[in-house]
Amino acid sequence: MTSRLRLWLIGAIIVAAVLVVAIGLGMWLRTLTGVQSFIATYPGTPTFPSATPVGIPAWLGWQHFLNAFFLLLIIRTALDIRSKNRPPAFWTPKRAWFGVAPRRVGLNVWFHVSLDVLWLLNGVVFIVLLFVTGQWMRIVPTSWDVFPNAISVAIQYASLNWPTDNPWVAYNALQVLAYFAIVFVVSPLAILTGARLSPRWPLEGRLTRALPERPIRWMHNFLLAVFLVFVAQHVILVFLTGALRNLNAMYAAQPEVSGEPTSMMGLGIFTFSVLVMIIGWVSARTSVLKTIAKLSGKVQG
Repeated sequence: MTSRLRLWLIGAIIVAAVLVVAIGLGMWLRTLTGVQSFIATYPGTPTFPSATPVGIPAWLGWQHFLNAFFLLLIIRTALDIRSKNRPPAFWTPKRAWFGVAPRRVGLNVWFHVSLDVLWLLNGVVFIVLLFVTGQWMRIVPTSWDVFPNAISVAIQYASLNWPTDNPWVAYNALQVLAYFAIVFVVSPLAILTGARLSPRWPLEGRLTRALPERPIRWMHNFLLAVFLVFVAQHVILVFLTGALRNLNAMYAAQPEVSGEPTSMMGLGIFTFSVLVMIIGWVSARTSVLKTIAKLSGKVQG
């Protein structure tokens, strides 16, 4: 057994053990009278501004898909870079940017940075639309009761007795905090630390000395782990807490009627989006990447 496989196995065992303990603790807490009273007082939905829009617009579904598509390939290239394997080729830019001399980098680093730029542009569009349409009020905490409600939701999830909320109307408190953290904290930090590690960053200078590479790289890798955990739990809960309803809301912009999903459209669009992601993953071969990379620089190897 290789050391990497051994680490993955140990990690899986630890995650399974933590889940078992969390579920047992959640089920026990639900038997306590005080906890039952707490959940009744704070069922899970925080207070939102009166102007908060109801429903998930179609543009948010497209943004969700593009964000997932870019993030999937970013994570793939990040893990490839962390593997320390020799790149299949090297790329050198045609010209200097901002006075920084062109530096040769691995093709995987070039692909990672290119995906980062596309993800960043998509994120800018997302943020603009978020505030223009008022959708920001659905994911930005605006009341202190979001914290006790989030604790209540965590206990409900851990006890496997899901909170009875409707994401079409409003997210529960734990979702609000998670989405806010990912959009406004984790993502900006990933962009800033990624910029510091970019081959476009100067090798010398006052700013470079003020931001040493080693701690920045550690933080960037930690943020990668945060994204991995968030994506895993997000996908799992989408399917465990009502797959058709959740997929219809996010991908088809359709609410449920009388407690039942309106159609299978959301599942169909989601299936198509997964197919596109698979095609994108498979298409990211060395020969294809070399051809694209040659448009902006010199490829060797």
